[in-house]
Amino acid sequence: MSFSMDVKDELSKQMSNARHCRIAELSAIISFCGKYSDRFIKVSTENLTVAVKYFILLEKTFKIRPEVLIRNSRSAVHYNIIINDPGEAAKILKATGITDDDISMVTANTCCKRSYIRGAFMAAGQVTDPNKSYHREIIAGSSKNAEHIRQMLLTFGITARCTIRKKNNIVYVKEGAQIADILSVMEAHVALMDMENVRILKEMRNKVNRTVNCETANISKTTEASGRVQQDIEYIRDNMGLEMLDEALYNIAELRMEYPEASLAELGSMMDPPLGKSGVNHRLRKLCEIASDLRRSKEDNRNDAN
Repeated sequence: MSFSMDVKDELSKQMSNARHCRIAELSAIISFCGKYSDRFIKVSTENLTVAVKYFILLEKTFKIRPEVLIRNSRSAVHYNIIINDPGEAAKILKATGITDDDISMVTANTCCKRSYIRGAFMAAGQVTDPNKSYHREIIAGSSKNAEHIRQMLLTFGITARCTIRKKNNIVYVKEGAQIADILSVMEAHVALMDMENVRILKEMRNKVNRTVNCETANISKTTEASGRVQQDIEYIRDNMGLEMLDEALYNIAELRMEYPEASLAELGSMMDPPLGKSGVNHRLRKLCEIASDLRRSKEDNRNDAN
């Protein structure tokens, strides 16, 4: 089962005791996956849990048992929940604010906003597996539905974006923390815990990777610098002789040649008396300067000869 299906399965088991919240959820389901007129309401979905939740909401809130038609196609099973009685349809559309085109009437309370967002997600929402990526969207259909849900999410501090895909208005969020907030708003607590666990593991892996990359880069820099110093010492040995160096530089040059992979601190601890990292670094830099002067002098002599 996909993460989206897990979330919807969890939400399908939630049934508010407050009638106004159930009406808000019904309003969203009808608006986002329904067709209606003043004579009928038809909600169509490929998700059995959505169909069952809508059926129970109708029965519990309005004491109505709608007609259920199941149609099989090559790609999916379609569940159609139909209210053909004009009186019952008008009653529901009026109560859910759809007749008056006034969703604010049924979402005035914070709890009702939560229910409406939950119903919209049940009807037309998707959320990707957080192990793969962070993306949550609602296929709103009309621009009116898209703006309703966007504004409602904004009241909870969640900034959603809108786009158009295949003539449908899509409301989406791609930031992990905000998707977690939406799950919290919808009261999908199990899915929220699952997602937070994934986010923690991802953050830990990213932190370990950053640390390893940083350490690898530092090791590469140290190795590269050590190689250059060793080349300079060899150049001094071959062109001037290490015995021409003063005692302090001679000792550090010998140690670096003998222990090419040792750190500055390790080289310093081998000195007698021991020398700090800055002292070792200063002497190695001095050797590099001597090698550079020797190369420059050799190049000048070659130019003069020509």
